[in-house]
Amino acid sequence: MQYRALGNSGLRVSALGFGAGTFGGTGPLFSAWGDTGEAESRRLLDIALDAGVNLVDTADVYSDGASERILGAALRGRRDRVVLSTKTALRTGEGPNEVGASRHRLLRAVDASLRRLGTDYIDLLQLHAFDAHTPLEETLATLDGLVRAGKLRYVGVSNFSGWQLMKALALADRHGYPRPVAHQAYYSLIGRDYEWELMPLGLNQGVGAVVWSPLGWGRLTGKLRRGQPLPDGSRLRATEAFAPPVDGERLFRVIDALEMVSAETGRPLPQVALAWLLQRPGVATVLVGARNAAQLEQNLGAADLALAPAQVDRLDAASATTPPYPYYPYWNGMFTELAAPPVRPHREPMP
Repeated sequence: MQYRALGNSGLRVSALGFGAGTFGGTGPLFSAWGDTGEAESRRLLDIALDAGVNLVDTADVYSDGASERILGAALRGRRDRVVLSTKTALRTGEGPNEVGASRHRLLRAVDASLRRLGTDYIDLLQLHAFDAHTPLEETLATLDGLVRAGKLRYVGVSNFSGWQLMKALALADRHGYPRPVAHQAYYSLIGRDYEWELMPLGLNQGVGAVVWSPLGWGRLTGKLRRGQPLPDGSRLRATEAFAPPVDGERLFRVIDALEMVSAETGRPLPQVALAWLLQRPGVATVLVGARNAAQLEQNLGAADLALAPAQVDRLDAASATTPPYPYYPYWNGMFTELAAPPVRPHREPMP
């Protein structure tokens, strides 16, 4: 397992992280993801830790807090072995103050997460979404206070647009608040929008990508086939309405390329898709989840798969889309020499 700097911080995280979204199984969305209980969650965590995983991620909204509670129980006695990450800001109740990133909400949400997780500090707290109803200065000042109080070690964001993240970084710099060091974002072979703006921003500003849904919401597991219905047991049957959209022809073009590389490497499709992400610029860690031990062990096998340049090129070509203006390289590349922003010094991964 490689260990990489989380953005422009001194914190080292495993190239593959463990996502606990399958823990709990409450509600229509999360029950489709999985319903892992305490006994199985401990077994999955054993497998992840034995493979060298040190980043474990959850959120207060996952299964109405059950994911945090189950994860906390599974971590009992080995809390110090992991970089514990959780998220808040999405709605967790019916009240007017049970959503967002106000001072009132953040203080209560962090204390509630600490209780459920059975710990007195969170290594990485990420804002699960941008809160347009709360002044960002209020949010950042509150996070600063929580870091000073020892309840948080690092802060990050999730699902932010480029301008939202850049505004947070600029305000943090202006006031001396902790800078976001991580951006948990959707990124996959069939979801490459991250590359248009968020990737160059992260490289320039030292914000590491924490990738969620690296298998395209289960579409790149190797179970989908051109012209065939969804297989029995596919979580897409229950969650397709929530899934990021993808053009059907492009999806199967990517699957065809994955199958070719899979045959060349002798590795399963999911490992190839994960390995492609692990070689992308600015990616600090790729979150893998699983409903059972076999799925987890297969996904973790991507850690030692290095794709050849020709294989990367094949996957790049199959998954490519034309970005919108102003990201499109218009006017015959006249602005190409100005397009790439300066990059902060790169830190080599630790073995």
